[in-house]
Amino acid sequence: MVLKTTRKSYPVAAVALAVVLVMYLALFSSLSDESGLQLIPSLSFSQGTLQQTSVSRRIEQAPQEMTSAAITCDRSHTNYDVCSINGSCNLNPKTGTFTLMDPTFATSAPFVEKIRPYPRKTDNWIMPKIKELTLTSGPLSLSRSCDKTHDSPAIVFSAGGYTGSIYHDFIDGFIPLFITANSVFPGRDFILVVVNSKEWWMPKYMDVLGAFSKHKTILLDKENASSITHCFPSATVGLISHGPMTVDPTQIPNSESLVDFHNLLDKAFNTNISSTLKTNKPRLIFVSRYGNVGRVILNEKEIKEMLEDVGFEVITFRPSKTTSLREAYQLIKSSHVMVGVHGAALTHFMFLRPGSVLVQVVPVGLGWVAETCFETPAKAMKLEYIDYPVNVGESSLVEKYSRDDLVLRDPIAFRGMGWNVTKMNVYLKEQDVRLDVNRFRKHMNKAYEKAKYFMDINH
Repeated sequence: MVLKTTRKSYPVAAVALAVVLVMYLALFSSLSDESGLQLIPSLSFSQGTLQQTSVSRRIEQAPQEMTSAAITCDRSHTNYDVCSINGSCNLNPKTGTFTLMDPTFATSAPFVEKIRPYPRKTDNWIMPKIKELTLTSGPLSLSRSCDKTHDSPAIVFSAGGYTGSIYHDFIDGFIPLFITANSVFPGRDFILVVVNSKEWWMPKYMDVLGAFSKHKTILLDKENASSITHCFPSATVGLISHGPMTVDPTQIPNSESLVDFHNLLDKAFNTNISSTLKTNKPRLIFVSRYGNVGRVILNEKEIKEMLEDVGFEVITFRPSKTTSLREAYQLIKSSHVMVGVHGAALTHFMFLRPGSVLVQVVPVGLGWVAETCFETPAKAMKLEYIDYPVNVGESSLVEKYSRDDLVLRDPIAFRGMGWNVTKMNVYLKEQDVRLDVNRFRKHMNKAYEKAKYFMDINH
């Protein structure tokens, strides 16, 4: 099976933006923060890192010649490679090798393809950390016998890389997995094979994995000890990505969208929220950043009091790596509004019901990435989206830079084409915000009207 995607062309400006987004990723991969879980009248969980990827596009190149029609690889995309073994194959967990079991190759030289199954192939810092897998054909006499034979094909991917930030767990893992499953095996059963998984990953995401497949997930790194050889009728290695937090229905055979991905999460957590919806006020999830992480709301207490005065039931939310996703999902699904400063924790907007409200506070200099990371996907998920662009006077940067400085006067010009870690740090790490309570109230009055309407029609 050869995997194909729609060919696109991009203007120079779009390519430049893609380069900037990749740089944005490189910075935030090193800025991960953790906090403990506190259960108070407000749930507490921690902000993660926020990273970004460029929109996937086709690389202009001549079609790759394949020695074997049964092993095919599509390497024409900027962000990912994906390979397939279109026939019975076995998996040697010690070497990470998939071998095609086909008598046709009894006398021919083996055909070999290698792939790191993580959709960030241009990231030279992270990709060497991803386990390299081998797909090969060869004489049956050299194939290992099957210790466990499966009737369903395999989808193989890495849970390494930037995993640990919920933003990346979804944009590099579960959303591409959703796209791949619906592109390669629409409506069919399959088995998940995962490499580079950390100890915490499987317990945290067991429910999500179970929504993808009824079969037990095979953690390849853990199979090393027992050396069990698995055999599959076919295998797809690598994940297809449509870009950050994006599911493009035009590139999927059954036209699935980000709303359908949300529905899969609903299936995963099977949450009955009727018992948690007993409220006369719209419930607002206030995503809180704290510590020396940047983009902290310095007058958070005042803002919370204002939100309560507007008429919301306010619940403070601080996610961490130890957060129970089932608890978080139940809490957020039962709410009507989510509010927070641009950051990885806003990824939880995917737990909101379509029709709910997302309010993103956008610090100075981050409008372009706020739109890509959360505004566009929120609208695709049919949420009511409101942004609050921070004024220069509300940014802590005004205490360090003159208002006439390019940093504040023209962030786009300041970034220029020389976007680097130092410049990114200015807006992402050095900047906190002190929101104008009265100005922000006007935005939240609008959010209240939308949330109240949503609450009334969904009682």
